Amino acid sequence: MPSFPPRSSQPARVLTALALALALALTSALVALAATLTQVSTDPYTNTTSQHRTEVEPDTFSFGTTIVSAFQVGRFTDGGSTNVGWATSTNGGGTWANGFLPGLTTAQGGTYARASDPSVAYDAAHNVWLISSLALAASPSVSGVAVVASRSTNGGTTWGNPVIVATGGDLDKNWVACDNTSTSPFYGHCYVQWDDHGAGNLIQMSTSTDGGLTWGAARKTANNATGLGGQPVVQSNGTVIVPIANAFETAILAFRSTDGGASWSSTATIAQVRDHTVAGGLRAGPLPSAEIDASGKVYVVWQDCRFRRGCKSNDIVLSTSTDGLAWSSVVRVPIDGLQSGVDHFIPGLGVDRSTSGSNAHLGLTYYYYPRSTCGISTCQLSVGFVSSADGGSHWTPSTQLAGPMALSWLPDTTQGRMVGDYISTSFAGGTAHPVIAVASTPTGTTFNEAMNAPASGLSVVSGSVVVTPSGEHPVAGAASDHAAPAAPLTRR
Repeated sequence: MPSFPPRSSQPARVLTALALALALALTSALVALAATLTQVSTDPYTNTTSQHRTEVEPDTFSFGTTIVSAFQVGRFTDGGSTNVGWATSTNGGGTWANGFLPGLTTAQGGTYARASDPSVAYDAAHNVWLISSLALAASPSVSGVAVVASRSTNGGTTWGNPVIVATGGDLDKNWVACDNTSTSPFYGHCYVQWDDHGAGNLIQMSTSTDGGLTWGAARKTANNATGLGGQPVVQSNGTVIVPIANAFETAILAFRSTDGGASWSSTATIAQVRDHTVAGGLRAGPLPSAEIDASGKVYVVWQDCRFRRGCKSNDIVLSTSTDGLAWSSVVRVPIDGLQSGVDHFIPGLGVDRSTSGSNAHLGLTYYYYPRSTCGISTCQLSVGFVSSADGGSHWTPSTQLAGPMALSWLPDTTQGRMVGDYISTSFAGGTAHPVIAVASTPTGTTFNEAMNAPASGLSVVSGSVVVTPSGEHPVAGAASDHAAPAAPLTRR
């Protein structure tokens, strides 16, 4: 019988990032030296059915000086993980405690075979931290049988058994957010979004008003829309805005609620997606990463090739809205020059919620290849970071946080080698704190992929900036370099 660890926290270990930054030719921005990272968790499990030691797909959320991250631990090839892990800092990223959710999977006293898609929120009205997870069955096939929420009432350092949000035959890609504005008419409402893949990725929402103890009936959008990977954000007036990919990841949509989750609008289209196939078979789709500033302005980023002739590589692109209905034209985050050949993907956007408008502080973490034209044995995967001190009008040169990594160092899935379908960046104390999956050379057949965070927060610099070139426009007739999927996608 496999042996599993106790629930107690484990001390974090400090490591130095794997290598100095690669010199990227033909780029518009110099790359700084790799950052020093703190390892905040590692996969402790020993069951032979999944790939160890692997940790993938982190989300983060911060409130005050507390940062909580959640992620998959022990990735299965055909979907999900052995359990969901957590890592929490109560001093702005100075030190970290970590552990693994109890009562969720059979690895830690639960009933579900596997878990996936963890996301984090804080409910200030009830002083409760929430981790939403997708619970999976392994037979007769891998399927999402429940969306659940685990609660912490002591600052994210111990967690209770999960509460069921929704059940179904084949659910996918959940996300959680809460209304933390004390003057909002819906202060203390928390919202979970997921899709029903068995119904063509039908978008569904549920609301809790008691700190995640109970959840309301699932509700659809007004136009019964389908989609994948929604990320709810909440404005100070209580309006909930949910950017989401469509069911085929060929467009970015948004919908909203103005009545505390009692009803949800029809979807509006933010933009059609034009994306480059990431080389080496890496699992990397154009799912959105969404955040909000103090004024209620919503920022959405995704990987997209519309500015690259022939769709030969991806940029990270940005659109914004103040109401969730009308969205700005898509602009490119100018990490590298258009002739560079650098491929950027899997973005995790953070916004300092104490800033807004032309003074909004943004931090963007992303994975990249120095050259998009690589193969499974030659691709060099790294993690980069850029920031903006003026709401995205100007950006800093990029900093390499980790890498390069060989794809063979990453766990395999039926959709390619994996670091995650999404990553995340959160602000605490005015600095950015991403949590990222970093891999090193396996030990025999055992992987060495763990969760890491910068040893100190990443500053948003307003000095040396890269200015978005004036007159820069998408390539006329830009199109993805691959056919649209024939059926709605699933990303478990």
